[in-house]
Amino acid sequence: MPPGAGRAAHGEEGTASVELVAVVPFLLLALLVAAQIALAGQALWSASVAARAGARAALVGGDASAAARSALPPAMRKGARVEEGAGVEDGGKVSVRVEVRRLIPALPDVRVGASSGLEAGDE
Repeated sequence: MPPGAGRAAHGEEGTASVELVAVVPFLLLALLVAAQIALAGQALWSASVAARAGARAALVGGDASAAARSALPPAMRKGARVEEGAGVEDGGKVSVRVEVRRLIPALPDVRVGASSGLEAGDE
């Protein structure tokens, strides 16, 4: 070790700990944002699956609203809005809107939705 190197490093003790303490809140914030985006994606995916299930039920003459709601996860069913098209001219179109769960209650309410319509011959 060169002479004087020990004295130069002596004032640097503990800086890594201070830097870590400064960075941890930003890492937690990034994790929270990523988790909230994942919840929004899951809500959008669920709305899409429910709209497709409702459109299939409408195509065969079933209850599109009940089919769409049953395709949603139980936690999303209560606040879901299901709208059915006017009939054959609408292609059995079903729209589903669900609320995105919030990790922080202070965040604004966000709803996502999807629509689907099937015609005879579609699967």
